[in-house]
Amino acid sequence: MIARSAWLARIRAALARSRVVALVGPRQSGKTTIARALIGRPAGTGDKNYFDLEDPRSISRLEEPMTALENLRGLVVIDEVQLRPDLFPVLRVLADRRPLPARFLVLGSASPPLLRQASESLTGRIEIMEIAGFSLAEIGAREINRHWQRGGYPLSYLARTHIASAMWRAQFVRSFLERDLPQLGVNIPAVALRRFWTMLANYHGQIWNAADPARSLGVAESTVRRYLDLLTGVYMVRQLAPWHENLGKRQVKAPKIYIRDSGLLHHLLGITTPNDLDAHPKAGASWEGYALEETIAAVQPDEAYFWSTYQGAELDLLMFKNGLRLGVEFKRADAPRMTPSMRVALEDLRLDHLTVLYPGSQQYSLAERVTVTPLSAVAEHKQVTALFAPVRERGRKR
Repeated sequence: MIARSAWLARIRAALARSRVVALVGPRQSGKTTIARALIGRPAGTGDKNYFDLEDPRSISRLEEPMTALENLRGLVVIDEVQLRPDLFPVLRVLADRRPLPARFLVLGSASPPLLRQASESLTGRIEIMEIAGFSLAEIGAREINRHWQRGGYPLSYLARTHIASAMWRAQFVRSFLERDLPQLGVNIPAVALRRFWTMLANYHGQIWNAADPARSLGVAESTVRRYLDLLTGVYMVRQLAPWHENLGKRQVKAPKIYIRDSGLLHHLLGITTPNDLDAHPKAGASWEGYALEETIAAVQPDEAYFWSTYQGAELDLLMFKNGLRLGVEFKRADAPRMTPSMRVALEDLRLDHLTVLYPGSQQYSLAERVTVTPLSAVAEHKQVTALFAPVRERGRKR
């Protein structure tokens, strides 16, 4: 098993400053394993401070939630909290006690319901942290190709063979559609949502247009937008919003669509082995999405967008971090070169720095404020932000 020491440290720090911490992310991404490590006991030990809301025994213990929780001390964990939104008002009361005998770590697999309840009931009391599967920084740069091909879900990445990994992902998708979504109150037929999800895989890295999927599925555009928002809310899809600059140019206003986990993308595209991936026409788009997710996970930007104009200029990723404007281009090429589009983005968006990420091994400068950097460096660099905003650029006057 891969130790997730950085996440453990971050959550411990959050628990030290916040009365309630929510760890949210997709199912099977390792949230429960991390929580068990924090309380120091493995699953099945009957810990009275651990509540799994898919376990009938925990559900029974929480029939009277105030009675069950108010006498507990130390760290209390509630897993799959989105299944019991009625617990949030109880947590508000318990979090307001002085002195505070217990702090609460709640785990959730669906963001909109969880965040809505948290904002209404726990304003000023909760810190929300979003986690995905294994990141490149956690597994090491040497495993980049395996990580890209299998994705970050622990059981997919750690499978003994490519076939075993592919089978796990197939079962995950089936279970997710047939069991997990209905638990959240989603009544869309699994077959229809599977077809839509597969369509999205073919849109991966492209600008969203609801008309084609709606026509193919024989439903209204508002329906496919609802499907898209649903899959976004359960961490399967990223809608990367467009950035609009006051330029006097026509700029794209629709989001770009990415399947967040590269392993699930490959399953939906019918890719099983590395050879399948290398030969697939979506390999370049897949690598772009993989690099984008790793960049966002490593930098933790304050805001993230893409930018595109109808005149042809574009930027794959625009990040705002600590007052800086950081641009990123993803190029699956041996030796990326400066392009007219990069020059336009650099000046029109007033970027502090533009980084071109590629699969190679050498870092080099293309121009002032433009650097080509290996994606593997994101995993190896201790101060990741410095890769995207070199120190020499920080004092630059605009």
